[in-house]
Amino acid sequence: MADYLVIVESPAKAKTIERYLGKKYKVKASLGHVRDLPRSQMGVNVEEEFEPKYITIRGKGPVLKDLKAAAKKAKRVYLAADPDREGEAIAWHLAHSLDIDDQSKCRVVFNEITKEAIKDSFKQPRTIDSDLVDAQQARRILDRLVGYNISPILWKKVKKGLSAGRVQSVAVKIIIDRENEIKKFNPEEYWTIEANFLKGKETFEGSFYGVDGKKKELKTEEDVEEVKSKLKGDSYSVDKVNKRERRRNPSLPFTTSSLQQEAARKLNFRAKKTMMIAQQLYEGIDLGGKQGTAGLITYMRTDSTRLSNTAKEEAMNYIDSTYGKEYLGKSKASKKQEGAQDAHEAIRPTSAARDPKSMKKALSRDQHRLYKLIWDRFLASQMAPAVLDTMTVHLTNQGVEFRATGSKVKFKGFMKVYIEGNDDNKKEKDKMLPDLEEGMTVKADEIKPNQHFTQPPPRYTEARLVKTLEELGIGRPSTYAPTLDVIQRRGYVALDNKRFVPTELGEIVLDQLKEYFPEIIDADFTKEMEDDLDSIEEGKQNWVSIIADFYKGFEPRLEKAEKEMEEIEIKDEPAGIDCENCGHEMVYKMGRYGKFLACSNFPECRNTKPILKKVGVTCPKCKEGEVVERKSKKNRKFFGCDRYPECDFISWDKPITRPCPRCQSLLVEKRAKKGTQIQCTECDYKEQQQS
Repeated sequence: MADYLVIVESPAKAKTIERYLGKKYKVKASLGHVRDLPRSQMGVNVEEEFEPKYITIRGKGPVLKDLKAAAKKAKRVYLAADPDREGEAIAWHLAHSLDIDDQSKCRVVFNEITKEAIKDSFKQPRTIDSDLVDAQQARRILDRLVGYNISPILWKKVKKGLSAGRVQSVAVKIIIDRENEIKKFNPEEYWTIEANFLKGKETFEGSFYGVDGKKKELKTEEDVEEVKSKLKGDSYSVDKVNKRERRRNPSLPFTTSSLQQEAARKLNFRAKKTMMIAQQLYEGIDLGGKQGTAGLITYMRTDSTRLSNTAKEEAMNYIDSTYGKEYLGKSKASKKQEGAQDAHEAIRPTSAARDPKSMKKALSRDQHRLYKLIWDRFLASQMAPAVLDTMTVHLTNQGVEFRATGSKVKFKGFMKVYIEGNDDNKKEKDKMLPDLEEGMTVKADEIKPNQHFTQPPPRYTEARLVKTLEELGIGRPSTYAPTLDVIQRRGYVALDNKRFVPTELGEIVLDQLKEYFPEIIDADFTKEMEDDLDSIEEGKQNWVSIIADFYKGFEPRLEKAEKEMEEIEIKDEPAGIDCENCGHEMVYKMGRYGKFLACSNFPECRNTKPILKKVGVTCPKCKEGEVVERKSKKNRKFFGCDRYPECDFISWDKPITRPCPRCQSLLVEKRAKKGTQIQCTECDYKEQQQS
């Protein structure tokens, strides 16, 4: 029988750790929390200093029984849950359930699951950190007070199944505020003038800058004509050439937030998927042979960009041997963001020697892609800056000034391994100019005025929303993915082309919260609460007093809402068509993702249909039906005939009302880098890209 019992959260983690510790240790999994507040009731005694009532989680009885039996036989029990508030709380609950003194040195923590880190952690066990437990407990109780008090009011006054929460309500408000900005946005016309210049046989592009040395905005076509009228001939003098060397530094290693954002941009991963795969890489992957099971990355819930000296040294050795000394970067201090707890390192590979190529066979496709992203970013962060040669040229004709810019990578540095993505998916390319000197003359081959209209602010992608929540100080690394998941499951928002769109239900709920619980949707208030939770973790404030201060203002609002909030009946609207199954009238109903068509004879008839949005185009295939907007099973928008399944016409690109001027076939809008491109589905006809 093993002398020591070690309890972790997951079986995968248990398997990896047991291999490192040897025969004297038995490692078992608690499968997460074993105790929690009851689901069927509040579970918080407001009258007795908010004392929580913890019960064994349903289904965890056999797990707890097994752990108790193993604990009785062991000389000593170690609690090795994750190194954060949640992990500390799991350890504390286990200690209480297994009659372990939480003041004994029963707690071991490690930031990575490697042999060295595990063995080191067992050399220095500690007591359970009561401040960390209090911080987690305060968050849990705070969220329970908000959710279990407001949700029943929303159920009664609006619709069953609704919920409210501190972080989720602010996230919904951010999405709705952006949608309102878009609705109120008035596009403004503006123009640009682009020119193709020739120096001998070499061509390059330049853009209009201004007149007589002053920048000039072109708001109308008349402004453009005024500028063009000043031009004489096609000769332009090179008045100024600025050449300089620019250095570009690598990005810092990943935090939870930056990993979720970059995985969304580069891998098209949802936040939830990113965290699930990162958990697998952290807990251990079977590498086969003598290597066995190993944790490939450090702990993935962190807001720190700090790296250990050992990790930096490993990276430097790899860079030196693989790329050469010129690619070695200088050791940089991590950038600590406001509010960052900095308890752990950044997310990094546990060994720089395990490059993505050598790991490919042991990993699934998605595991490999995420591991490569983490490994590349980590290695690049320790590499030398990239060096770019940049050049700006000022060209004039009768006082009308154009400017041309170009750049070329002189030394790749960190860019040899990794370049950070951007929300617009724009790829950087070398844009070189000919060798130009002041006093030279070049010719303009073509002058191209272009009309544009200002665009509204973009809807939030998951990456943009995570970034915004982080910048506002709302939530913490562990909360981003669950928050985005719950606001979609509740039907407050939906994804359209990977961007968040509020539903009518979300807007109704937010209006009620705005009137009766304004602090719950206030970003500053939510940030202050996060700061208070941090101060509890640091031992600076008492958790009961923090909750009491909140509840003092919250309780009267509950009473007011219960009395004054009017019931909102979301009535079924007649759709003006009959059900093809039973002949009863079809109605518009409110669902999780907005409105849909349903038979008024429910539950006798369960016929439902999506509401089809017509685009005003006759189906090009059957010539009878109309083209409508539809959604795939993965919620991706496409266009098809409303006579489906009789007609199976589909298009991923939106058809437009007018036909191709060349062949009279269907014209569609295709997404392009800077907007949309109209092109024919049959011939090669294309129209100028619209921004």
